[in-house]
Amino acid sequence: MTIKSSKHKFHLLLHSADLLQEYLSVKLLALGITSSQARVIKALNRLGKISQIDLAREFDITAASMSTMTSRLTALGFITTQKDPANAKRNLLSLTPKGTAIIDDIEIAWASVDEYIEELIGKEKQHTLAELTQELRDSLGGHKPGERPASKPNS
Repeated sequence: MTIKSSKHKFHLLLHSADLLQEYLSVKLLALGITSSQARVIKALNRLGKISQIDLAREFDITAASMSTMTSRLTALGFITTQKDPANAKRNLLSLTPKGTAIIDDIEIAWASVDEYIEELIGKEKQHTLAELTQELRDSLGGHKPGERPASKPNS
């Protein structure tokens, strides 16, 4: 397959990501959460108790953005905050039982996106796409929360 006329090739990636985001949003609708909220819930499940600032660093977003996200998740009953016993000025975030209970449902939604991609382009191309997007993410300094690289490129 040849790329149809496209001045900026990254636009194809952005457009595809938007379309997959829409597909995932429909799958998560029944859970009452967004894909970003699902990512935070999954990260908290892996990381355990963590400060809001440290969680923001894991996602490479501002503390203010993470504050908005965690406030919504707290209001929905998926996470809770408690004072850090080692530092009274800090709060630690963790999942509530309700938050832990939807982990499997999030996994099912994410798996459905993988299945959808495989249906559309085939297993081999899906694997290649995953390898290339992981390489791009890593090259840009991105990482899976809890697996921060030793140093960030271009810094």
